[in-house]
Amino acid sequence: MDLIKALRRFRLVLKAGYDALAWAAATAVATLLRYTDPSVAPWRHAAVMAAALAIVYFALALVVRTISGRAPTASLEEMLLITALALMSGLVVFFGNLGHVYVARSVPIGATLCFLVAAGLGRGVWRSLVVRPPASGSPTSSRVLVVGAGDAGRDLVGSMLREAGSEWHPVGFVDDDRAKRHLRVRGVPVLGEIARLSELIERFRAEVVVVAIPSASSALISRIADSCRSAGVPVKVLPSAVELLRDDVGIRDIRDINLSDFLGRKQVDTDVASIAGYITRRRVLVTGAGGSIGSELCRQIAAFGPSELIMLDRDESALHAVQLSLTGRAMLDGRDVVLCDIRDARAVREIFMTRRPEVVFHAAALKHLPMLEQYPGEALKTNVVGTENVLAAAAMADVSRLVNISTDKAANPISVLGYSKRLAERITAAYAGTANRSYLSVRFGNVLGSRGSVLTTFAEQIANGGPITVTDPDVTRYFMTIEEACQLVVQAGAIGRPGEALVLDMGKPVKILDVVNRLIALHHRRVRIEYTGLRHGEKLHEDLFGDLEPRDVRPWHALISHVPVDAIDLDLVGALSGSGRRGDVIDAMARASADGCRSGSSDPFAELDDTVGLEPAVGHRRHQG
Repeated sequence: MDLIKALRRFRLVLKAGYDALAWAAATAVATLLRYTDPSVAPWRHAAVMAAALAIVYFALALVVRTISGRAPTASLEEMLLITALALMSGLVVFFGNLGHVYVARSVPIGATLCFLVAAGLGRGVWRSLVVRPPASGSPTSSRVLVVGAGDAGRDLVGSMLREAGSEWHPVGFVDDDRAKRHLRVRGVPVLGEIARLSELIERFRAEVVVVAIPSASSALISRIADSCRSAGVPVKVLPSAVELLRDDVGIRDIRDINLSDFLGRKQVDTDVASIAGYITRRRVLVTGAGGSIGSELCRQIAAFGPSELIMLDRDESALHAVQLSLTGRAMLDGRDVVLCDIRDARAVREIFMTRRPEVVFHAAALKHLPMLEQYPGEALKTNVVGTENVLAAAAMADVSRLVNISTDKAANPISVLGYSKRLAERITAAYAGTANRSYLSVRFGNVLGSRGSVLTTFAEQIANGGPITVTDPDVTRYFMTIEEACQLVVQAGAIGRPGEALVLDMGKPVKILDVVNRLIALHHRRVRIEYTGLRHGEKLHEDLFGDLEPRDVRPWHALISHVPVDAIDLDLVGALSGSGRRGDVIDAMARASADGCRSGSSDPFAELDDTVGLEPAVGHRRHQG
């Protein structure tokens, strides 16, 4: 090992010296092949030719930095560079030999070919003896089966072998691609298909299985996890494709499997050009920027290079956290953070007119269903009036594109949350018409890892020893990771048409009971499950589409459906108020959210005016088309 370290330290000198000797040997071999009798061969001229070939080669190599380590040793990139440099060197010397033929014209050609063979052979030996460590691993290393022999799997195995004293020792790959069944990567073979995983674990005494497929579906992760559980070995994963921010993959990327791997990991085909077209070098404002969805939106938007990213929230601590995650500092004294409550129409209007955003993502909202059932007036003030305040300010400031973040609760709504978000969709459609701008909504279901997620509650209940409370054994929900949801939201902003709602493909609905059982298995604990019954406003199965809405109209993106939304008469929204009796406020929102409340229709609030005290919200202003 000491010799290997010394060789690596002087690899550039060794590489240059080897290439010089290779040119000399290649020229000698080419001369002997041309002049069968060594006694008549022009050795002096051949030596000059070898020197000329080496000098031209090294001069070109200095320009493109081949010798100084531009490409990894024995990599395809390095061999292509060496081939190009050798051919150019051979051509230069070949034409230099034409004027007065010092040696046969075939010698420089033959020398070039022989050099390429010698250069490739030497680098191959170097890679096998020096770059690749012994395949036996240390006595304390865990024997690993790597699922996936693609680029990520190969990088992962390379990282395991490079790390001195690594705790991981790869014994083989598992891959379903029949074209890879004889493949060996640095001596590590492909052993078989995923269907034989349990058998291979036992046969090769594997102690850990690592899934090295960043784009693996949740179904594949579940299949692999079940096989590993039956074999009694732990399973680990690489992050999903949307989590990996660099091309190379190493052992430090490996993490334990979690529930998002079972429920998320959809491969999102992002049209980067279309996104960049409406975000890059534009002023972008995100409301609710400190929330789970808002903060992830800010991180993804920042990657597309907006001229200015304005993060607006009423929670100063949340703004501190998102600024820290984006910039590495959180002084809260820059123009990128704005402290404002969207309920304050005057403040929202002032910010929009001062900062003049060109694109707006409206993620600010109250979202906890049971809480909003108790306090419907708060849902109305934030989710309805606050949304109209943002839209009115956007129209006044001539914002070209606005994306309103909605929820699956807005489809066939039966809860305060659903009513308020359906109203927000209809208000967005109304302003899209009056302002003649691309204002639209995006609708999706439960987001894994968001604040207040049911999964966080389940994990806490398991940590406390239970019981885990589930509303009903048959209840189902749609799930998506924050990264996937926000990636599709940003994509939807590029393809959405004014006034419509875009529905993200959440995959198949998942039984909450199955989620709980998965969580219990991941924590390796026995926990009692207690059924509490559905609460008011909750559905047994959520809808992504209303009963009267078209389904699966996907003209632009395979994971995004387009749904038309009926615009609401904005005068009816202005009549709503969060004051009054709880039941009356809920009834008013339910009526307003229903289809048919358009300009020219009868006023559904007339009979409530005397009892609820419906008055325009304080500070409420509407854009006059």
